[in-house]
Amino acid sequence: MKTFFPAAIPLLLLSCRLFAASCHQVKLPELPPEWEAVLGSPLWRLEWFDHYGRRRDAVMAAGDALRVSLPEAPASPVLARPFWPEKGIAPGIFRPAGAVFPFDASAGILTLSWQGGIEASFFLDLAAAGTQGIRLPGYFNWPRFRRLFGDDAVNAEFRGDPWLADWPSIAERTVASGFDRRRLVPAAATPVEVPVNPGKWVGTSPFAPALTFETTPVFTARSDTEAETWVSAAGILRVTRLAWFWHGFCGG
Repeated sequence: MKTFFPAAIPLLLLSCRLFAASCHQVKLPELPPEWEAVLGSPLWRLEWFDHYGRRRDAVMAAGDALRVSLPEAPASPVLARPFWPEKGIAPGIFRPAGAVFPFDASAGILTLSWQGGIEASFFLDLAAAGTQGIRLPGYFNWPRFRRLFGDDAVNAEFRGDPWLADWPSIAERTVASGFDRRRLVPAAATPVEVPVNPGKWVGTSPFAPALTFETTPVFTARSDTEAETWVSAAGILRVTRLAWFWHGFCGG
């Protein structure tokens, strides 16, 4: 995969001039205040498919002007992964914002959102699960799917934080037998007591409130192998059901 850093943005602008009808300016969402309070402002790694269907990425900061050429397809995902290099937090640790083009585009603006990050990630999960014909993710009913996030018939805990669901598993079952909204539930969680500093901790989901502990913190884990990440002003904690790992920030 080729990485395009801010110095390469003029090349992207040139590409946009060649395909003006599919060129859109990216609008990032507001950062959750609790993330900014603990970590400060991030950089963002934008990932998308261009007019030719090639996978592209670029690094940008909030306030940067970035225009991208998008494919003429029924639907295409765009992701924006926040990261904090000075804290050792790489792209992919915190949950992304995103969009599904063309549903989030209007008047030359592609508006990214935190719910759009779930949808774009699920798009890629569906593609990775492998399918044919009308079950290709480009032909999935995205407008109907996104309405489920506000549907009272869907699990309330899921609606509070949709990242609690096991999305790769939902994608595999959708490919195998079709979509069923009853699968929109949180994955089973196990409480894990970790002897680290109490105080305020933020998770990687933009929908999850910060946790504040006065005594030994108790986190939740949903996997034996895939760690969940929590961050405090002092450092980063990775937790599975079987183990945990702590990395302190400098001076933390």
